[in-house]
Amino acid sequence: MSRLFGTDGVRGVANREPMTPQTVMRLGFAAGLALRSRRRSGDPLTCVIGWDTRVSGEMLAGALAAGLASAGIDVLRVGVAPTPAVAFLVRKMKACGGAILSASHNPFEDNGVKFVSSDGQKLTDAEEDEIEAILDRLADGGLAREQDGRTGGRVGAVRTDPGALGHYCDWARALLGQGLEPLRIVVDCANGAAHDSTPRVLTSLGAEVPGRSARWARTSASATMATPTGRSSPTRRAASSTVISPWESWPGS
Repeated sequence: MSRLFGTDGVRGVANREPMTPQTVMRLGFAAGLALRSRRRSGDPLTCVIGWDTRVSGEMLAGALAAGLASAGIDVLRVGVAPTPAVAFLVRKMKACGGAILSASHNPFEDNGVKFVSSDGQKLTDAEEDEIEAILDRLADGGLAREQDGRTGGRVGAVRTDPGALGHYCDWARALLGQGLEPLRIVVDCANGAAHDSTPRVLTSLGAEVPGRSARWARTSASATMATPTGRSSPTRRAASSTVISPWESWPGS
């Protein structure tokens, strides 16, 4: 098959190759096998997944989570989150890796998948080549053969923690360290993944963020957010996901 990875992960128009749920699921399975092979001894077999506000984000996150879980990787879905937040949570949890569903500044109909390693860094070309090689091996019935022996307790669990972003916000607030009162700060997050975390951190430090100061505390499980389509839509959780709380129930916290 042709190479999937470009300069920043895999990208394309959502619901067209290579960004179809079917291909993203296969990508998740291949990435899961690669993560298993590179896991440091003692680290949890867990992958953190976040996405941006594109309407296709949850669709593709579900497909990616299914692939990873099918490879025996536990998945923690953290919802809409900026890329640095996912990288931070991977390190905090000592997870074996993370994935972000985003196409950055590309048009809203696009989406993408980029992976980070257990240290929160973007995968190297060699690590991406390993995933590509596994995908080639899975062609022509190889996926079914690989999945056949992964049943029962060998299947990963998919869980959702809508409060996980708060740990990233706590870290960012501590990093800034000083109060921001009586500053009045206008934030234009351009309907992006930081639409919640940035005003939340600034407000918690005492700054006034017009239009957001009274609302930042709502979690992604119930907030209404502006999407890149220009519509407002409730953030949804997949009905099959398990919501976990508190954070301490995850290993490595």
